[in-house]
Amino acid sequence: MNNAEQEYPVQSGSTFFKGAFIGALVGAAAALLFAPKPGRELRGDLSEKLSMVSDKTKEVAYTVGDKASELAKTVGSKASDVMATVNEGRQSIMSSVKEASADVSSEVSSASKDVKDKAMDTSSEVSREMKQTTNV
Repeated sequence: MNNAEQEYPVQSGSTFFKGAFIGALVGAAAALLFAPKPGRELRGDLSEKLSMVSDKTKEVAYTVGDKASELAKTVGSKASDVMATVNEGRQSIMSSVKEASADVSSEVSSASKDVKDKAMDTSSEVSREMKQTTNV
């Protein structure tokens, strides 16, 4: 990038159109004000143009309102979809955790029973060996 490109970056298309629109409005106003017409006719033209601009503004505002309503509905729908997906994921995770917890619990219970049985067997063996050594 050279210095000129850095100092004067390219503007987006919307900026250009905004400038062109404002320029057209200023040009139209200047043409009406400097046109060689009598005062009454000039006031009538200005009133007509102002009415036309007011109508266009209302139309644009109505369109923007409709688009905003549509966007709000879309966002609400997407948010509901995301919420449903999150809830499904949460339920899936909870069921997985419960299953894993049950598996761990059964493994611990089984290991505990094995340890208890081995301890009982070892206790019985020690007891027998003690009796044998005292009898000998």
